[in-house]
This record gives sequence, C-alpha cells and structure tokens, in this order.
Amino acid sequence: MDELIKKISENNATVGVIGLGYVGLPLLLRFSEIGASVIGFDIDTTKIEKLNNGESYIETISSSRVIDSIKRGFECTCDFSRITEVDAIIICVPTPLNKYREPDLSFILGTMKTILPFLREGQIVSLESTTYPGTTEEELLPLIKSTGLKVGENIFLVYSPEREDPGNQDFKTHNISKIVGGLSPACLEVGKALYELAIDNVIPVSSSKTAEMTKLLENIYRAVNIGLVNEMKIVADKMGIDIHEVIRAASSKPFGFTPFYPGPGLGGHCIPIDPFYLTWKAREYDLSTRFIELAGEVNSNMPFWVLDKVIDTLNNHGRPVKDANILILGIAYKKNVDDMRESPSVKLMELLTAKGAKIKYSDPLIPFFPKIRKYSFDLNSLNLTPKNIANNDLILLVTDHDEFDYELIQKHAKIIIDTRGVYLENYENVIKA
Repeated sequence: MDELIKKISENNATVGVIGLGYVGLPLLLRFSEIGASVIGFDIDTTKIEKLNNGESYIETISSSRVIDSIKRGFECTCDFSRITEVDAIIICVPTPLNKYREPDLSFILGTMKTILPFLREGQIVSLESTTYPGTTEEELLPLIKSTGLKVGENIFLVYSPEREDPGNQDFKTHNISKIVGGLSPACLEVGKALYELAIDNVIPVSSSKTAEMTKLLENIYRAVNIGLVNEMKIVADKMGIDIHEVIRAASSKPFGFTPFYPGPGLGGHCIPIDPFYLTWKAREYDLSTRFIELAGEVNSNMPFWVLDKVIDTLNNHGRPVKDANILILGIAYKKNVDDMRESPSVKLMELLTAKGAKIKYSDPLIPFFPKIRKYSFDLNSLNLTPKNIANNDLILLVTDHDEFDYELIQKHAKIIIDTRGVYLENYENVIKA
C-alpha cells in the first residue's frame, strides 16, 4: 500500500480509464492535464481513432484539449492487455436498465472479466458507474479474489461515484467534490491518494456501500422533486396558471425552498434510471420504495401528457395530428449539450410518429439523428429559417438550447408548445405546457 500511495502522490503512477464517454473522457483529460501518465480504454474503435487523432466527439470538450493531452503522452486503445501497464484502473461504463426496469450490470461485469487476466499486484481498481449499494462488494470483489490477488493487501478496490454535469460552466471535473468508499481502510487510503491528485476536494466515507447509496440519494432527490413539480405543472395547467411564474415567485423566499423545474420528461443517463436501482435492491430486504416509484411514474408519463397537449392544440386549430407537420426543437436531453441519452424528445418523436404526424427536428448540436439502441429516424437537423419555421403546423419546444433564436421562432411559427418555460410573455401563438 505504502509503495503505491507514494507512487501516486509523486505523480509517477499511470492512470487507466475504461469507458471514454461523458464521464470517462473528462476524467482522463484531467489526469493528463495535471501531468499524470494516462491510457484510455474503450471498445469503440471509432472513439479511439478520433481521440488518437486529436478529435473530440463530445460537444463540451474541445479538440484542443485532446491535442494538448496528446502532446503530454495521452493515448487511447482497444487493447485491454495494456491494463498491465497501469497502476490505477477507473471504470466508467454504462449501467442501464433492462426491459423489466432491472439493473443491467453487463457492462461492468463484462469489463471486469476482460481485465481480470491482466490485473497484477500494486494496482487500484475504482468503479465510478452508478449502481445499487453492494455492487462493488458483491460483484467486483469476488471476481478480483478469483485471480488470487488479496484486496486490501496487494490490490485495492474502491467505489467513487461520478458527478459530471455536462454543459455546466461553473463546475468541472476538478472542482466537484469526490466521494470515495473503500473495501478496507487500506483501499480507502489508496483511493483518496488517487483522487486527491486530480480533484480539489475528496470526501472519504466508511464503505463502498455508503458511496454507492450517496450517488443514488443525489439523483433520487432530484427525481422526486422533479416528479413533484411535474405533477404541480399538470394541476396548474388545468387551473390556467403558469407554473414557471409560480416557481419564480416561490424562489424569492430566501429559505426553505429550492426551485426545481418541470419539463416534457426526464432525460440523461442518471435521473431516469438510478432510482430504479435502489427500488430493485430494496426488494431484497422486503421493502417497497413507493415514494420513488410514484415519482418515476409521474416523470415517465410526462411525454404522454405533452402528446395529449399537442393533439388538443391541433384539434383546437382545426388540424388533426395525422399528417400534421411538427417540428421538434431540441433532441438532446438537456440544454447546451449533445447528449441524447434517454431524451424525452426522442420518446415524443416516437409517439407522434405513431399517431401519423410528419416529424422534423432542429438541434444545433446534433446535426443528424444518430443510431441509438431503441430508435431510428432518418433525419437531419433543420435550419431555422423563417420559411422552414412557417412551413410547420406546430413547433414543439422540448430542449431549450441557448443557440435557438426564440424571437425568430415566435415571429414565424403558427403554433408553439413551450415545455420549458422559455417564453415569459404571453403570445397568441405560444401554448405553455
């Protein structure tokens, strides 16, 4: 332990990050920028080729950062046998749900089984993927033990949940506090040393389970409060009240109120998924998480509520949804990013297409609709010219990117349904939803 901590503290350790997406790539670049030797691992050959050529595939990460890191020795590979070269292995792979809304650990377990033959003494393994309490201890620990290595003695294992917020200009990898929980006191000490190199504030907790639960609480807190405000939006809409005006007014209270904002549904890899990890695990203890499940139900139903709003609005203007030309504004899951994971926009595109609508989209950060697991639309982003706006029966504003010219859109649109509270004033052609 002491030898590995010394190597890390003197910045002589090589750091390997597995999974070079929205979490893994920023972390790898951060370690590179502080002078650490780094190797990135991914099964996607396209990503590896782009990174080694100095290209970024994430909107919020500039190619210049990648190029600068290459000059410092940054390299990426699909060759997992090179795990033997690294002293720290940080796993940042997806943890989705299966079709039964149960945890899918296949990416974590597949990664571990791939690297097992290449683990050696004097390494630390850190899992960052969001998961249920007990995963690190119940799933990763036995796998590492099967190699004959002794966790806490000659190899070390920790859980440290990712806390990335793509598009947030105030918080980057280095200034977001890092939670670390170890499988033993020795594991924790090595984990602290690793992350203290790159992160301004590292917070140790008593166990990997505590760290895993911390991540779930953070996202469940958001999911439940968003579920509450989404339900409030539905009630306020029936009463003819603008929920966004209500939230602005309530936010003037200097204590006891934190604003959360409604929308057309939840997106991203965390909030729509993570609560169900705890719901699933709680069943093992004969517990039901009714509060969490109710919030999930409310949030999951929001795209259907928006669909009804679209149908009613078109009907009120003498237009059926079948064959209606509908332009979706924004298909990323949140503003100012190019991340489409679990985006409510895509669910709405599916629902509207099933009703016979003719769908187009405009998103300045996503020029063409990519191939994703659940959906396939042969579409490219539409340029927002006055003619292209006016040619649609309805504009559905789902993701409120700053790049959109909202004045131009309002001026030329026949009808706008605003699901994000962008339009503060009352316009005849804007329906707040």
